Amino acid sequence: MKNKYWLILIVYIAMQLSSLFGIPLFSFVIGLSGKSLAASEKLAVPLWLIFSFSITLMIVLFLLRKEIRSTRLERNGQPASESIGWAIGGFFLALLSQMVCSIIEKGLGIHSGSENTKLILQIIETFPLAIFVSSIFGPILEEIVFRKIIFGSLHKRLNFFLSALISSLIFAAAHMEFQHLLLYAGMGFTFAFLYVKTKNILVPMFAHVAMNTFVVIIQLAFKNDLDKMIHHTEKIQSFIGGFL
Repeated sequence: MKNKYWLILIVYIAMQLSSLFGIPLFSFVIGLSGKSLAASEKLAVPLWLIFSFSITLMIVLFLLRKEIRSTRLERNGQPASESIGWAIGGFFLALLSQMVCSIIEKGLGIHSGSENTKLILQIIETFPLAIFVSSIFGPILEEIVFRKIIFGSLHKRLNFFLSALISSLIFAAAHMEFQHLLLYAGMGFTFAFLYVKTKNILVPMFAHVAMNTFVVIIQLAFKNDLDKMIHHTEKIQSFIGGFL
């Protein structure tokens, strides 16, 4: 693995751990303006996320600046239209993979709700600009780290399945939601497939950004309707379960 890739991994891990001191620091600074402790802590979370993710993304893009200059939609004779087609199709493929994995998890008795998603939605409702973290900064960084660097390095030595599996397990571990291991594995395999198929990180990156943006907007726009739907579904399942 290239030295700059190791440096990117270190920077990414440091960003993930930075909230341990960054959020209290921002909360203290915000508190100096006269806001209550609760209000300061609530506002510090989205502000620190925006700050840390944007700084990390700038560092990562700077480290990859030479590779970025050489990145084009046309790769190895593949026309740009084909890459664009895979990027758009990849968005729907990612949604389908997520839906299938969710159905399987539900069949296994795993609660379909994601604590990470709930937390992200709460943060966005508190500070709407935080949507840039969940929909743009986060997916771009994740594709660079988990697909380009981790999966890409593994795929030089291992077959596709093992490379995608290992990188997807690391992807799930980074989100700290091991109960949804299948869901993250499905996402990991989907984006890894897009990367291998097109040999262009921009393709899974676009699909990931589009998927996250779509999911967040849908959940924010139809939050009450989705809650009612989930409630009715659970009632029906309980009713049916009483006969089984």
